[in-house]
Amino acid sequence: MFIHRVAAVYTCGTLERLSLHGSPEVRRAAVMALCFVSDYSSNHTVGMALNDSDRGVRLIAENGIRSLWIRAGTQSQRHRLRKVMSQIQGNSLECALEEADSLIVDAPWYSEAYNQRAQVHYKRKNFERSLRDNHQTLEINPYHFPAAIGMGQCYLRQGENVMALDSFRRALRLNPNLESIRTQISYLERQLEEM
Repeated sequence: MFIHRVAAVYTCGTLERLSLHGSPEVRRAAVMALCFVSDYSSNHTVGMALNDSDRGVRLIAENGIRSLWIRAGTQSQRHRLRKVMSQIQGNSLECALEEADSLIVDAPWYSEAYNQRAQVHYKRKNFERSLRDNHQTLEINPYHFPAAIGMGQCYLRQGENVMALDSFRRALRLNPNLESIRTQISYLERQLEEM
C-alpha cells in the first residue's frame, strides 16, 4: 500500500531528491520507495545511500539495490537474467553459462549479466574468467559491491592475498555494512603483517 501511494504522488526524481533530505525517516522512505518503483536509472542515488550516515538508510539501500540492478534492460533481457540465476541455483552451470554468454552479446552494458557469469566461472573454478567478469561488472556499475567481494574471493583462491585485501577494501568502501568483509580484511591484514 505504501508503494502504491508513493508511486501515485511522487516521481522517481522527487524521491531521489528526498533521499538527500535532512531527516533520516524521509531518506529511509525515499530510498525504500526507489528500490520498489524505480529502475537502474536510480542506481547512483541508491548506491550513494549505501554510505548514508543513518544505519537504517544504509540497510534499506543494501537490501533494495539489487532489485534495481536486475530491472535494467528490456523485459525479455530481465527474463533471461532470471533464467540464468535460476540455472545457477539449480547448479546447471553449462546452461547458465550459455545463456549468460548470449545475454551479454545482446546487452553488453548489462552489468548483472556479467556478475552472474562471474558466479558461474567461480563455481567452475575458472577464477581468471570470474575476475574478468567481476571487473567488467564494476566498470559498468561502480556500486556493485558483490562483484568486488567476488574479486576478493577469486584472488584468495589464487593465493593473491594483497589483491584480495584491495578488493575487499573496495567492497567495504562501497558498502560499509559488510561486517563479514570487515572481519576478512582484519584477518588478511594480520596475516600479511606476519609475513
